[in-house]
Amino acid sequence: DPCSQCSCSSRKETEKDASKAKKKENGDQTSIPKIFFGTRTHKQISQITRELKRTAYSGVPMTILSSRDYTCIHPVVSSSTSNRNEMCVELLEGKQGKSCLYYHGVHKLSEYHTLQLAHEKCQAWDIEDLVSLGKRLRACAYFAARELMLGADIVFCPYNYLLDPQIRESMDINLKGQVVILDEAHNIEDSARESVSYSVTENQLRSAREELDLMVNNNIRQKDHEPLRAVCYSLT
Repeated sequence: DPCSQCSCSSRKETEKDASKAKKKENGDQTSIPKIFFGTRTHKQISQITRELKRTAYSGVPMTILSSRDYTCIHPVVSSSTSNRNEMCVELLEGKQGKSCLYYHGVHKLSEYHTLQLAHEKCQAWDIEDLVSLGKRLRACAYFAARELMLGADIVFCPYNYLLDPQIRESMDINLKGQVVILDEAHNIEDSARESVSYSVTENQLRSAREELDLMVNNNIRQKDHEPLRAVCYSLT
């Protein structure tokens, strides 16, 4: 029979009560942390998902976060050499009277994966698999990957998605209470430096200096523009 007199019995009861109270607060749902798996390059994600496919955990809900450069399937945006992020945003906002039909088909991809999961047919997949499926279903792979993050147990992404606060915010990544795994973590220092670094050319500095000169000389928000102009002058 289980002991009822010793101190361990009362401690177990206390722990059980605390656990029940916590579940009640969370609506009787136990919070399960996600695993965020960070790698140095997209190529390494391909290698890891290939290995995951060979394990007993191949059917675990997952997603891969990556840039539009890898996942955009819009024929105009994906073939462009200019800033694809800006072009995508313009299409979503309908600035030129056009919209992205692939974005409106995102649910097709997420529903497809949910269906596969329900029938236990889902296997670990790679970015190329998602893009290929997106083209077949005419659905945006970029936003589908973000939507799949809600139900995913494992989220694969490059380092900077976890290190850069701006990317974390834009991708709705919350690492509090989650499990973070960093592959080849000795590369983290370089990635951290890159995430807070920015490169400018001398021509860009001169152009910015000229524009700031114009602002200051025309009395336009001098308090804001004078310090910026001073920085440009010092750098050039």
